[in-house]
Amino acid sequence: MSTALSAELTTPPLIGIYLKLTAVAFVWGGTFVAGHSLMQTLPPITAATARFFVAVILLIAWAYKTEGGLPKLTAQQLLVTFCLGATGVFLYNLCFFAALSTLPAGRTALLVSLNPITTALILGLLFGERLGITRWLGITLAFIGAAIIVTQGDLSGAAHDLSSAFGQGEIYMLCAVMSWATYTIIGRYALKGLSALVATTYAALWGLLLLTAAMLFNPPQINFAQLSWLSIGAIIYLGAFGTVICFVWYYQGVKAIGASRTVVFTNLVPVFGVLLAMLLLGEPILISMLLGGALVIGGVTLTNRSP
Repeated sequence: MSTALSAELTTPPLIGIYLKLTAVAFVWGGTFVAGHSLMQTLPPITAATARFFVAVILLIAWAYKTEGGLPKLTAQQLLVTFCLGATGVFLYNLCFFAALSTLPAGRTALLVSLNPITTALILGLLFGERLGITRWLGITLAFIGAAIIVTQGDLSGAAHDLSSAFGQGEIYMLCAVMSWATYTIIGRYALKGLSALVATTYAALWGLLLLTAAMLFNPPQINFAQLSWLSIGAIIYLGAFGTVICFVWYYQGVKAIGASRTVVFTNLVPVFGVLLAMLLLGEPILISMLLGGALVIGGVTLTNRSP
């Protein structure tokens, strides 16, 4: 058998990878609906803790199955993974669930799509990474789109009364976006010698520890009588599917087709988020959401191009 034919037979068809990445975007879009529903019965910190309790168990099991366990970390790696857990797990999820408790799921999904834009902007302004005209145009378009979404198309009204458009939920989302951008930059520049799975598992462990400590320090009020199988299902969905399975499939995509082609699929996340919010929660799709969302997605596409 020729080498080319052997490689063709042992390499999974790309259509399977594309379907998995589309499924990842769909599931991530669904996390906004699941999170919004969960906020009806649980406080944000409890929901975040429950999500990562499920995720950590599955991540550890996966690490032992594929890598034979979790390696002992150096002092520097412990510090870096702690920072990853503090930003990408602890702060991000607290803000994510807090925003979903006050904002519609569809609008939250659209605003979260600013993550890569914010990351690129920080890298350009603070780390001197070259952006170029095309990427600056993308950043500008995305932030104009976000402004249209937040103000529901009333930019002039918001200019006179910013508090009417930019409320508590939007502040939470801004903090979530900044937390994720910080998480991304730490992982990009400071993490060495660890696989993506091991780094993510340790970050999740640190994040779960911080969430648990915060709960013990200030115990939230939980009405267990309001908990339902739907709430439990939402926690499992967020922890198992939205965190672990999507992580596996996403990195299969990175390995098969490269990071630049894989990241394009994340543009589908806000699209699925808005559609699922409409179908499952009955949220309306406003013209401002369509226009703003199109600008954000277009801006993200431009920004993800090489400078």
